[in-house]
Amino acid sequence: MNTYSEALQYLYDRLPVFHHIGGAAYKPGLDNTIKLLNAFDNPQQKFKCIHIAGTNGKGSVSNMLSAVFQSAGYKTGLYTSPHLVDFGERIRVDGQMIAQNYVIEFVKKHQSVFDEIQPSFFEATMAMAFCYFADKQVDIAIIETGLGGRLDSTNIVIPLLSVITNISFDHVAFLGDTLEKIAFEKAGIIKTGIPVVVGEWLPETKPVFWCFNLNLTKEIGKNLSVSFIANNLF
Repeated sequence: MNTYSEALQYLYDRLPVFHHIGGAAYKPGLDNTIKLLNAFDNPQQKFKCIHIAGTNGKGSVSNMLSAVFQSAGYKTGLYTSPHLVDFGERIRVDGQMIAQNYVIEFVKKHQSVFDEIQPSFFEATMAMAFCYFADKQVDIAIIETGLGGRLDSTNIVIPLLSVITNISFDHVAFLGDTLEKIAFEKAGIIKTGIPVVVGEWLPETKPVFWCFNLNLTKEIGKNLSVSFIANNLF
């Protein structure tokens, strides 16, 4: 495995890819993620991050936040999916795509780990992103969820801030067939003591977020900071 295309082909051929084969590639839960990141010495613990979920707009919010931090002089990692043209679009530092040589060496070095754990394509690329951000010593990383939130691989991170953009019907086969069920899955990125911003709420979804707030409040004995941005600002 000596070329960028060969490394990518390995990832596509050996690991299940959601946008290629659909639900068969979906591996809910964090067991694989924990095994994978343990094998890589838990790189997600070596940088600060903001975690973003939502049905629509999470990619735009991720890119805007990345641009804001870069403009303020912070070395900024950005992890989003899927890519449009090149795999490297998924993993960026200060707007620059991950170096092709890093991808080659990462896959070559950790092929035995992938063969043993059998992660999904998303889990493997997420692990690559976290290792890259740690190696590049970013000041902050913006991490976009893949699907849902509660059982999404990225939910291994402990962020400075969680953001939920909005809730509407998507991936109902995995997240549920009501807005309340989908909101429950997205709200799974809310963590004890971590502030969360909810960009848009509906009568069906706001109670779900408040229930998370109340449950976590009981755990820590104080109010959790949940901010709702007023609808119809413009």
